[in-house]
Amino acid sequence: MLKRRFYQSLTAASLALAVAGCKLPQFAQRDANRRLPATYNNSPQDTISTGRVRWKEFFTDPNLTALIDTALQGNQELNITLQEIQIARNEVQARRGEYMPSLSLGASAEAEKPGRYTLQGATEEAINIQPDRRTPTPLANYQLGAFASWEIDIWHKLRNARKSAATRYLASVEGKNFMVTNLIAEIANSYYELLALDNQLAIIKQNIEIQENALRIVRQEKENARVTELAVKRFEAQVQNTTSLQYKTQQRITETENRINFLLGRYPRPITRDDQAFSGLVPQTVQAGVPAQLLSNRPDIRQAEQQLVAAKLDVQVARANFYPSLGISAGAGFEAFKPGLLFNSPESMLYNIAGDLSAPLINRAGIKALYATANALQLQAVYNYERTVLNAYIEVANQLSNINNLQQSYDAKLKEVQALNQSIRISNSLFKAVRAEYTEVLFTQRDALGSKFDLTETKMQQLNATVNLYRALGGGWQ
Repeated sequence: MLKRRFYQSLTAASLALAVAGCKLPQFAQRDANRRLPATYNNSPQDTISTGRVRWKEFFTDPNLTALIDTALQGNQELNITLQEIQIARNEVQARRGEYMPSLSLGASAEAEKPGRYTLQGATEEAINIQPDRRTPTPLANYQLGAFASWEIDIWHKLRNARKSAATRYLASVEGKNFMVTNLIAEIANSYYELLALDNQLAIIKQNIEIQENALRIVRQEKENARVTELAVKRFEAQVQNTTSLQYKTQQRITETENRINFLLGRYPRPITRDDQAFSGLVPQTVQAGVPAQLLSNRPDIRQAEQQLVAAKLDVQVARANFYPSLGISAGAGFEAFKPGLLFNSPESMLYNIAGDLSAPLINRAGIKALYATANALQLQAVYNYERTVLNAYIEVANQLSNINNLQQSYDAKLKEVQALNQSIRISNSLFKAVRAEYTEVLFTQRDALGSKFDLTETKMQQLNATVNLYRALGGGWQ
C-alpha cells in the first residue's frame, strides 16, 4: 500500500514536470552588452582614463578634502545607504540558511482528559493505565527531543535564491559607491561656487568704490555747473543698485555655505576656504579614455549589471517552482506520561523519519504568473542596464564638449574684461575733459561689472565641468 502511494506521487510529480516543461512561457533573451562607440563625439581619445584616480589625488585643495572627509562620515543619506547594505547582507545570510538542514531542540508537557466512551478513553481503560479510576482522568505527557527538517535543493532553487540575494548585495555596494561619487562631486561644485561668489563679492565692493569715486566727481562737476542734478541722481542710483547686488550675493554665499553644511551632515557654520585662491585655480586636464572603460569604472553601470544577473537568477528560481520538491523530516528523543519514566530506555524512546515528495498540479496559474513576472523583471533589468550605459556615455560626451566650449568662452570673456577695464579709464578721462557724456561712464561701468561677473561665472563652470567629467568617468568613489 505504501509503495503504491509512493509510485502514485512520483507519477503525479513527473506529470507536473512534463506539463510545466511543455507550457512554460518563452521569452526572447536580449544581449545586454551592446557595443559602445569607439570614441566620444567621433574624436580620438586617450586610452588611459582618470576615472580610477583616487579623489584625494584629484582634489588637492586641503580645505576641500577636509570637507569631503567630513561628509563621508556624517552625511545622513550615505549612512542610510550603508544600513541598506547591511540589510542586503542579512538577506544573504537568511537565504543561505534556507537550503541548509534545520535542527531544533524542544521540550513539551501537556495534559489531556479524553471521554470514557471515546476511542482514546476506552483504550486507556482497556490497558488499565489507571486501575483505581472508574473514569479516565487527565493524563500527562512529557516529551524531550531533537527534530530536524531539510528541503533537498534538487533544482538549485534555494541556492539560486541565495545567489540572487548575494548579487543584490553587491549591487547595493555599487549603489553606495555611486552615491559617494555624486556626493563628492556635489561638495566640490558647491565649494567652487562658494569661491566664485567670494570673488564676485570682492568685485562688487571694488566697483562700489569706483562708482562712489565717480559720484564724487559728478557732484563736483555739478557744483561747477558742468552737469545737472540728473547726472548726480543717475550715479547715485547706480551705487545703490550695486549695493543691493552686494547683499544678494552675500545671501547666496550664506545659502551655499548651508548647502555644504547639509551635505556634511552638520548644522550651519562658516566654511573654511581660501577666497583669494579662486583667481589662481586652473581646471585640471582630464583624460577621458575610451567609452568601453565606463563599463568597469562607473559604479552605476556595475550596479545595473549586478541587478541584471540577479534578475536572471530570479527567473531560474521561479522556473523551479514547477518542479517537484523533496523534503525530509526526522526526530529523536524521549516521551512518557510520567516524569519518572521519561528516560527509561528503550521503552520511552521515540524516533521518526519521513520523506515528502510533492509537485504542483492544481495551483499552476499562480506559479505561471510568478514566472511571467520574473521574466518581465529580467527584461526590465536589461532595459535599465542599456539605459544606464547610454546615459553614462552621453554624460561624458556632454562634459567633454562643455569643457572645450567653456575654454573658448573664457578666453573671449577675458578679452572683453580687459577691453572694458581700459574703457573705464578712458571714459573717466574723457568725462573730466568734458569730451564724454556721463551716460557713457555709467554704461561702461555697468558693462564692466557684468563682464567681470560673467568671467567669474565662466571660470566656475569650467571647474564644475572638470568635476562633472571626473564623476561621469566613474571617479570619485575610491
